[in-house]
Amino acid sequence: MSDDFYIRCEDLFKIYKTANLEVVALRGLDLRIAAGEFMAIVGASGSGKSTLLNILAGLDTPSAGRCFVGGEDLLTMSSGDMVRYRRKKVGFVWQQTGRNLVPYLDAVQNVEVPLVLDGVPAARARERATHLLELVLMGHRLNHKPEQLSGGEQQRVSIAVALANNPPLLLADEPTGELDSVGADTVYDVFRSLNKDLGTTVVIVTHDPDIAARVDRVVAIRDGRTSTEIHRRVYFEGAKTEIVHEEFVLIDAAGRLQIPREYLERLDIHERARVLMGEGRVEVRPEANPRGTRRSG
Repeated sequence: MSDDFYIRCEDLFKIYKTANLEVVALRGLDLRIAAGEFMAIVGASGSGKSTLLNILAGLDTPSAGRCFVGGEDLLTMSSGDMVRYRRKKVGFVWQQTGRNLVPYLDAVQNVEVPLVLDGVPAARARERATHLLELVLMGHRLNHKPEQLSGGEQQRVSIAVALANNPPLLLADEPTGELDSVGADTVYDVFRSLNKDLGTTVVIVTHDPDIAARVDRVVAIRDGRTSTEIHRRVYFEGAKTEIVHEEFVLIDAAGRLQIPREYLERLDIHERARVLMGEGRVEVRPEANPRGTRRSG
């Protein structure tokens, strides 16, 4: 599929079945991400954000809908194509560094592993691994094993491992969840520099409340659907630079939108609402009874 978006999810569902229980993690989710974008996905626990990331990584399969990454349909891939996709097209960084690194190998050896497995000659693998570690500011720790590195340093080595085979897409699941503020700042700086210098599309799932100041766009997921997004805009006026964050409510392909819950509560909107067309705007109002007073409870 060819369009202007590197990632395109349409009406995506994911249902987990255990015994007699069904859990719907994604409920008709729509999402578009441009090539080279640096963005984050946020949401409460159970909202579906990690499920979405696992689908984009090729680690899980949607129950229904469509999901294209780089023009490839993840729902129709054979098992062999999926292995190739995970090896060549996407890099993944887990929150727990123990899932990213081999404990008895040093930093440069860890980055060499996916290269060697892909048949890259030893000398080229060492050169590529060293270069990537320098890009993530770990060129001075090439021969240190994970136990000799701080949490932030381990995570930077993990990013280098994820980029070993030069994938166009880098996914990270809570990459700073176990780091202090200094380590987190450095990791985010590395993500931004890699996005800028290599053109890698970077998607981060996080609970970080300050994430909007670190990325270019934040998409919030609620109850398995995208609900709102925040864009980071930089405006220049002479020597003055102003950064503005603009928030939008998202509308999916079926015309559905999720109104923030606090707005509904303030307006006492429950099961129904009136939608009116105004001059250049659409209004959502509480349901009123025939006499014009607001419906109770």
